Amino acid sequence: MNKMSVKDLKDLKGKNVLVRCDFNVPMKDGVITDENRIQGALPTIKYLLDAGARVTLCSHMGKPHSIFSAEVKLNKKDLKKVDAGETTKEVIIEKAKKDEPKKLTLAPVAKRLNELLGGKVVFATDVIGKDAKAKRDALKNGEAVLLENLRFHWEEEKKDEGFCKELAYNAEIYVNDAFGTAHRSHASTAAIVEYGIIKTAVCGFLIEKELEVMADTLENPKRPFVAILGGAKVADKLNVISNLLEKCDTLIIGGGMAYTFLKAKGYEVGTSLLDEEKIGYCKEMMVKAEKSGKELLLPIDTVVTDHFPEPIDEKIVVKTVPSNKIPADKMGMDIGEKTRKLYADKVASAKSVIWNGPMGVFENPTLAKGTIAVAQALADVYGKCTTIIGGGDSAAAVQQLGFADKVTHISTGGGASLELFEGKVLPGIACLNDKRSV
Repeated sequence: MNKMSVKDLKDLKGKNVLVRCDFNVPMKDGVITDENRIQGALPTIKYLLDAGARVTLCSHMGKPHSIFSAEVKLNKKDLKKVDAGETTKEVIIEKAKKDEPKKLTLAPVAKRLNELLGGKVVFATDVIGKDAKAKRDALKNGEAVLLENLRFHWEEEKKDEGFCKELAYNAEIYVNDAFGTAHRSHASTAAIVEYGIIKTAVCGFLIEKELEVMADTLENPKRPFVAILGGAKVADKLNVISNLLEKCDTLIIGGGMAYTFLKAKGYEVGTSLLDEEKIGYCKEMMVKAEKSGKELLLPIDTVVTDHFPEPIDEKIVVKTVPSNKIPADKMGMDIGEKTRKLYADKVASAKSVIWNGPMGVFENPTLAKGTIAVAQALADVYGKCTTIIGGGDSAAAVQQLGFADKVTHISTGGGASLELFEGKVLPGIACLNDKRSV
């Protein structure tokens, strides 16, 4: 995609730049437990600071909007207290409104950024209030301020034009480096540019890499091009399946979604996960693959068990059966050994591979062999083949299983990756300036 990046900007010294980042990092008791997203944003931030820009950073954290509505969901523990007459729903809601925002503050992120960037970052305790404006006004060249959680304002997700104007306060340039939210049409991800409030809008290095690797591979793949789809439900990936069948040479299906395809072939799938309403769709996709000369691979053997493991790491007894002979009282949980070899061999002959969705319940060691086999297959062709992990559970699996340094690219956005795979235009990217337009 021919979008401008921060590298195309000139004379940044003294310029006020608003940067949309993705600092939605996991935290426990106010401590960041995984700072990958912070590390991913550093190259763009450092580039701007080194160029002498005055940088305002903004991001969301979690989903605080539910806290400020009357629809706060009560957990089982809270419900028991209500039933026992120890408290009321209204008291719990008011407490949530007071306490929950404290858990979703970006203050810990600002502290960590300040440590990583040599004391050049301050934190604003609001987004468009007095503190934010004062600290933005006080910035010197090569300094940055991180605003508080954007989603503390309902106007962020509603694309409110007034909020966009306040957020754009004194900014001359907009940089989007949050690929994980690029599929969202929110105030800070797209509307601030769509309304014409900031006219110079470019991508940061993180989005630039996503576009270079993922978008280019989808549009101009080296062949053979193999796409691997796993995960739970066919319904989650309807358009992805159809679009990839038009682009790839081989589409490999695994995970929970495979059982709906197997059912569509007339096989017994036992108590396995099944999208009853999508059986017809799976038949259509198999016909589409055949008519277009594409290969659609399904599991030929399946690891089955009596029940879903609870807790997830429960030691569980399994056996492997042919995929067309799953017992009526068994549940498919992973691809079998023959399927693992079939899929690995197909990856070994590929020049481009994209993968989204695990092959089984990878969180359980006994049921992780299929996902490990696919990850290992990608690692084995590292350097000889473009290998892309499309975010979400497959990215988590690769990280957890220790293969992260053996793939070409791991996307930072699960939902955004899927929509890119679907062939959709992402609002947070579409709004950016084309290289010829500025």
